[in-house]
Amino acid sequence: MKKIKIAIVDDQPYLLSSLKETLAMMEESELVFSASNGQEAIHELNRGKKPELILMDINMPIMNGIEATGIITQQFPEIKVLMLTVFEDEHNIFDSIMAGACGYLLKDEKPNVLHNAIYEAMEGGAPMSTNIALKALQIIRNGPPQSAQASANYDLSKREIEILEKIAAGKNYQEIADMLFISPKTVRKHIENIYQKLRVHNKVEAINLARKNKLIQIFV
Repeated sequence: MKKIKIAIVDDQPYLLSSLKETLAMMEESELVFSASNGQEAIHELNRGKKPELILMDINMPIMNGIEATGIITQQFPEIKVLMLTVFEDEHNIFDSIMAGACGYLLKDEKPNVLHNAIYEAMEGGAPMSTNIALKALQIIRNGPPQSAQASANYDLSKREIEILEKIAAGKNYQEIADMLFISPKTVRKHIENIYQKLRVHNKVEAINLARKNKLIQIFV
């Protein structure tokens, strides 16, 4: 039987070791790599280590799991990301789903639940812990958490929208500067203004909000 290639991203050595032991009991799985933060995980992917599914923690240094999920699902859409965390608040659930996570499990789930969730995700399902599924239904019924709700008017300038489109297209500061014939410092200032107007903290949140509210025209 073909083994499912899996990666684990978690900054807690004890939990990382425990997860490896849990996966070892799952004969149909193969650990491709483990990483201690989102940036490290993306580095491994860029090196050519390609799992089919990533078990992703949320609260990590350097780059958290939600930001990493947004980047991974855009750059490597064939890879599924299953959140595995202790957080069960609506904001993290909503942000994870918007970033592209295929499911959301709590870390205290039993090994057989995790195994079944992996199979479900690989078959195209959206596995969630029971409490998480209930909260996801509440989000659908009541709308996203207040801090994530969009304002009708963000007052972005034409230049800011242009730069936001290029961020969504995966361009870095230098590339944007070269394309628009401005300095990287000016690009950075525009991006700071964009974050302030959208009330977000990073480019993943900015892109997700722009996608939801149709503020930009391209997402490639």
